Amino acid sequence: MKFPYLHRIFFGSIFLISAGFPQAATQQPCVKAQDNCTEWVALDANGSRARIYRTHALSSTDEKIEHAVIVVHGQGRNADGYFRHMLAAAFLADALQNTIVISPRFASHNGKSCLDQLDKQEVGWNCSGADSWRSGGHQAKVAEPTLNSFDFMDAIISKLADVKVFPSLRSIVIAGHSAGGQYVNRYQFSNRMHEKVMADRNIQMSYVIGNPSSYTYPEALRPTRAALPNNIAADPPGYMPVAKPGTEAAFVAFNDRKNCTAFNHWPYGLENKLGFAKSISDEQLKQQLSSRSATYLLGELDILPLYGFDDSCAAMAQGPTRLARGFAYAKFVSESLKANHKAMMVPACGHDARCIFTSETALPVLFKSVR
Repeated sequence: MKFPYLHRIFFGSIFLISAGFPQAATQQPCVKAQDNCTEWVALDANGSRARIYRTHALSSTDEKIEHAVIVVHGQGRNADGYFRHMLAAAFLADALQNTIVISPRFASHNGKSCLDQLDKQEVGWNCSGADSWRSGGHQAKVAEPTLNSFDFMDAIISKLADVKVFPSLRSIVIAGHSAGGQYVNRYQFSNRMHEKVMADRNIQMSYVIGNPSSYTYPEALRPTRAALPNNIAADPPGYMPVAKPGTEAAFVAFNDRKNCTAFNHWPYGLENKLGFAKSISDEQLKQQLSSRSATYLLGELDILPLYGFDDSCAAMAQGPTRLARGFAYAKFVSESLKANHKAMMVPACGHDARCIFTSETALPVLFKSVR
């Protein structure tokens, strides 16, 4: 027997009860590297802008977001690919619901090697040289450039620090791999946001630097083999036997400075600075480098001269491979400046951002407040 009248009363009552108790809106993360997961970030009052991929909008209030991870792409400027890399990492860390993942695009169109299609009023950056986007360089193809690539990151962090939009935010991690690692290395000690967001909102900022080809040394000394841990084999062209410890000093005056006169010029050192860092004294840069913590994620197998490896004399002065350069730089900064910097080798990874960022080594560093 059917009771259509009672059936309607029952479900009608359920509807009324549900209507009387509104449910909190749940903002699901946007997890596709496509247009609906992008937005523009304004860089000045004249309409200049740059694009980001993100899991949550930067203009919609979201009380669940407690952490932010910003990942900077490599020299290919494939922000969509790096968005996928960090989405995979966030999924493995079970962090997607309370972490916003952002991947900015440093677009470039120089008519030669870099041919990104630029949208209306999208800023294009220099893609190579000492004044490139990876070193805080200026916008390209304008008579009087007023923007530098660090302004883009500053704008993202300013939006994240807006208490009306992200009232629960308590940490920001800025990570980069390869050329993106170079960017993060230089942004770490140059930026003007680190102490500001800490003072204003008690938001902790940290930096994760993965497999860059070069670093900015605060002094003119350069590493010897003695700068490497004894258990690290980092010589090209492949996995060579570990050398026995010797008596050589870990850091010495560069012995080929006559033939490699620019070994300490920006961005390899602090001489002849360009871009954002030009306006900051060397002493202030050193102080900021030492006072801000950083973690270097170094692929155990990143010992081959592949994927845009910098083999210039200035880069080779820092070590024979990316693996060697990372361990040496971390040692120098930690010992000479008493900085809280840590080099971590990622087992079985070469020059591969997905391998690095989704590793068990990386997840606690990227999502340390989440796990």
